[in-house]
Amino acid sequence: MDSDADIVIQARGLAKHYRIGRAPRHDTLRDAVADRARRLWRSLTPARGSDASSGSEDFWALQDVSFSIRRGEVVGIVGRNGAGKSTLLKVLARITEPTRGSVSIRGRVASLLEVGTGFHPELTGRENIYLNGAVLGMPRAEIRRKFDEIVAFSEVERFLDTPVKRYSSGMYVRLAFSVAAHLEPNILIVDEVLAVGDLQFQQKCLGKMREATLNQGRTVLIVSHQMESILRLCDSALLLSGGRVEFAGSPMEAVARYTQVGGRSPRAVDCRTLERPAWAGGRVTIRSLEHLDTASPAWSVPFGGSLDFVCELAGTNPETPCEVFHAWFSPAGLEVAAVQSPAFSFASGRAGVRVRSHLQNIRLTPGAYTLNVGVRAGGRMEDFIETVVRIDVLPTAESITRHAEAYRAFYVPEADFRVE
Repeated sequence: MDSDADIVIQARGLAKHYRIGRAPRHDTLRDAVADRARRLWRSLTPARGSDASSGSEDFWALQDVSFSIRRGEVVGIVGRNGAGKSTLLKVLARITEPTRGSVSIRGRVASLLEVGTGFHPELTGRENIYLNGAVLGMPRAEIRRKFDEIVAFSEVERFLDTPVKRYSSGMYVRLAFSVAAHLEPNILIVDEVLAVGDLQFQQKCLGKMREATLNQGRTVLIVSHQMESILRLCDSALLLSGGRVEFAGSPMEAVARYTQVGGRSPRAVDCRTLERPAWAGGRVTIRSLEHLDTASPAWSVPFGGSLDFVCELAGTNPETPCEVFHAWFSPAGLEVAAVQSPAFSFASGRAGVRVRSHLQNIRLTPGAYTLNVGVRAGGRMEDFIETVVRIDVLPTAESITRHAEAYRAFYVPEADFRVE
């Protein structure tokens, strides 16, 4: 078991408070005196949520955040925009002080939080390597020794003597990350800035960070909205929500919880109230859609897993052969999977039918998808509903190891249908 000596970052009850809103204007001496009096009065009275007179309010970016990180650990930090991720990194990097709580850090820290931080726009790339290295604490002799290695990694040799104000954001990131990565820090803190670089450079950076942790025992904290990067790179993860730590543990579970935050569909959906095209509502209509697997969250499926649901239909012409079809759409609105049932007919004397769909071996990239449902009768489209439910495909170890298969553009999942 690791001892406390292995802990390099220890946060206890971190909280960060800001006052947001309209800044007071001091057009006259009277305004300045009145504002000073208001400040004095607020300091002598209990804190309030807002101040109507100044148009400002209290905002807690972090609240009671506590965790510990051990040497050589790669920790991912995930959460929605505004969850407090960047504020936490700024506190850990000693850029801002916490309002409450404390954090102890053992070792040399390098941070890459914003594009071009520590760069002077009028200086060339060559000059900024020395400037940024000095800001990060590298002696000039060390910068000189690693200069060629830094330039080679950044891939900006052609523009080395060009002022960085003419660099693209991607070139900024290349050079900034290269300097930070070659600082040989004990702790490297990286925000979402790597998303600015191209895919090839992102993979190169991830490989550099993994090499640093495996071979050199460095600790890395990384904020990213790219869940595959979190899963492939990190040993553990923190899920932040509303400035608090909602979950701390395995990256797999943290990402699974994050991808299910907000917008989940109910287990049973009454389709009679949903919008249809103007031509819909013919001989056969879709009445409801119901998720059957009570052991998993509503409308979610692990990568490579199966999904069971029932589509209930109502018809006025039972003898007409029907087919039910489903189409999956990505967040970008692209159709990525589709399946259609064999033809079936309503039982004699019945005006309704339940079609059970069992989709197997679902290998879509982990994320949120929407499901469109339709029904044909006698070769004619009778009913169609867009975005009936949201389906979350959850990441698994297989979705990482079988990366190429997980990213197929379109496929038809294995499916069984049963008419009840």
